[in-house]
Amino acid sequence: MSRVGRKPVDIPKGVQVKVDGNTVNVKGPKGELTQSFHRDMQIAVESSQVVVKQPEDPLYDAMHGLTRALINNMVVGVTEGYEKKLEIVGVGYRVLSKGPTQLEFQLGYSHSITVDPPAGISFTVEGNNKVLVSGIDKQAVGEVAANI
Repeated sequence: MSRVGRKPVDIPKGVQVKVDGNTVNVKGPKGELTQSFHRDMQIAVESSQVVVKQPEDPLYDAMHGLTRALINNMVVGVTEGYEKKLEIVGVGYRVLSKGPTQLEFQLGYSHSITVDPPAGISFTVEGNNKVLVSGIDKQAVGEVAANI
């Protein structure tokens, strides 16, 4: 049995967790996230905690811990949110905020590079070489930061 998977996920006040079969919906002050999990994982809300159980087969140990970690990330995302800080390093490299959400990078090319945020992600420019990528979905924030 997974050590991570055995720990229940505490549900803070102001957060609603609904489990419908293998789909979990988490709604909180910052937004709402929905994710589907493997059909063999047993997810239940007991009092103010989310409990994940697995079949007796040891092949499910990793999936057990993953499911619990993803549900915890959803709860933290709708309460606190996630952010990644990026720093652009290079002579003459800079980033500008173009419009309310778009970024424009000057990276030594003959043209500038513009980046539009996907749904649920926001950008903040600090100075002319720092970017803050933030949102409620940990996976989406990390992916956008990696792509930039």
